[in-house]
Formats: sequence, C-alpha cells, structure tokens
Amino acid sequence: MALTDDILHSWRSPDRVMRNLLADGRREGRALAFLIGACLLIFLAQWPRLARLAQQEPEIPFQAFIAGAMMGWLFIAPILLYGVAALLQLACRLLRRPISGWAARLAFFWALLAASPLWLLNGLIAGLLGPGLVTSVLGFAILVAFFWLLLRMLAAAALEAGAAKA
Repeated sequence: MALTDDILHSWRSPDRVMRNLLADGRREGRALAFLIGACLLIFLAQWPRLARLAQQEPEIPFQAFIAGAMMGWLFIAPILLYGVAALLQLACRLLRRPISGWAARLAFFWALLAASPLWLLNGLIAGLLGPGLVTSVLGFAILVAFFWLLLRMLAAAALEAGAAKA
C-alpha cells in the first residue's frame, strides 16, 4: 500500500496499519526512513512560522531561522527520538507489555509520520495567525492526536508480541 494511504488508514485503524507494518518483517532502514520523513515534514511545517518571525525581527535573516530549524529537526531530533523510542520500550516493559525495541521504534516513528500532516496545518496556522489561543489549542489537539496514535500502535505491537509468544 502507498505511504499516503497508510497514513490515512492510520487515523481510521492504527492497529491494523501497525500489524501490517510489523508483518513486513524487521526492516530498520524502513523505520529510519519513517523517522527522517517525519522530521523533514515537521521541519517544513516550521517555515511559515519562521517567515513570520523573520518579519518581526528583521535583524535576524530568514536563512538563520531556517538553518537553526534544519539543524534541530534534521540532525539533532532523529538522535534524540531514538532515545525516546528506547524509553518507550522500557516503559512498555515496566507496564508488563513487553515489546521489542524495533517494534517500539516502528510504532513511535510511524506515529510521528502519521501525525506530520497535522504539524503542517499547525505551521500554516502559526504562520498566518502567530502565537495565540488558536495556535495553542491546535498544538494541544495535535499532541493529543499523536499520543492517541502512539498508544494504539504500541498496544497493537504488544498484542503482536504476545501472539508471537503463544
């Protein structure tokens, strides 16, 4: 199935999409591609907000804002997000829902990628309206949606791990 179709299906049935991704076998390169794709889309989502910021602060050029966002989202964030995925696996083990490190990474990275269209919307709204109540509420709603996706996918991965043991 196409990547965009899987992203759309993730909002309707994240469990099924996660099971399909796990059934494809352990492919670390694919999980890394999901992470890099999510980070790239989140980086692009920052552009409207950064353009607005560059207009408000003319002494700092737009390219400086873009360079900082690029460094953060494309070089630093992937390394940190691998650490967050390891903490997710540890949390699942502590909750007696053991899943493999690979399944935790896949669920986390896919949830980031599936939620990235919402980040694009948030970036557009932040660029048009600037900081305020609407931007904050939308950001919170995106965070809730991301965690909903993540928890559903981690639950599906734990069920698959339990079914594999049985």
